[in-house]
Amino acid sequence: MCSYIGVKVSKLEFIKLKQLEKKIGVIATLKTLQSGFEYADWAIIKANQAKTDIEIELAHWEFIPTWVKTETALNAARKQGIPWLNATAEKLLSSKMFSNAARQGRCLIPMSHFYEWRHFKHVGGKKPVTYPYIISVKNVEVFYVAGIYQPYINSETGELKNGFAIITTAANELMAQIHNTKKRMPTILPEDLAHAWLFNTLNEKEIFEIASFKIPTTTMQAYTISKNFRNLDNPIAAFLYEDLLPLF
Repeated sequence: MCSYIGVKVSKLEFIKLKQLEKKIGVIATLKTLQSGFEYADWAIIKANQAKTDIEIELAHWEFIPTWVKTETALNAARKQGIPWLNATAEKLLSSKMFSNAARQGRCLIPMSHFYEWRHFKHVGGKKPVTYPYIISVKNVEVFYVAGIYQPYINSETGELKNGFAIITTAANELMAQIHNTKKRMPTILPEDLAHAWLFNTLNEKEIFEIASFKIPTTTMQAYTISKNFRNLDNPIAAFLYEDLLPLF
């Protein structure tokens, strides 16, 4: 987790970080549902080189390590089940793959919601049951998740792309009930921490503390959603608006 995200916008949105505002038409091109396993593009927000403003670009949702040099090697890694869609907060600085990006390639990923599955063990010989949920932040059109990015150059074609990963942290009370296997959640940042993640010169302790931040349960909301939501033109319309099993 997190492998499915989305954004719901009916007009051009504004990103607001302290006193910085940018109109980002790129968000209007994003989808209400995108699977990380599509290996497609999504918007990321970076600080500019002078760290005085923000830049928004479409980047490749898949963190590609420096030792992967070709598309063949990348496809082979994917077949081994190594998509690198997420980066664990607790291992950011100790990981050979992520540590440099955690120091020098921090970004934010805008989204309106994400999707997760709640698992139940089989009973009476039946197969395990899963229920999908759509999760968002209350009274917020777009929220920001901590991420890291890194340039990747295909040595065969010379193609340059920025690949990114979503940072995950330990689940809060709500997400521990929904994502009840691994108990993880995206690191959703309030405005001050989002600003610091992009613009501040952070030491290792500060990087760890922000990457590990858990948004309070009271600020989030979750609804069960139709099991076939991935096949619908508008997954948001699949809301059931009633939990199959109570959450708080």
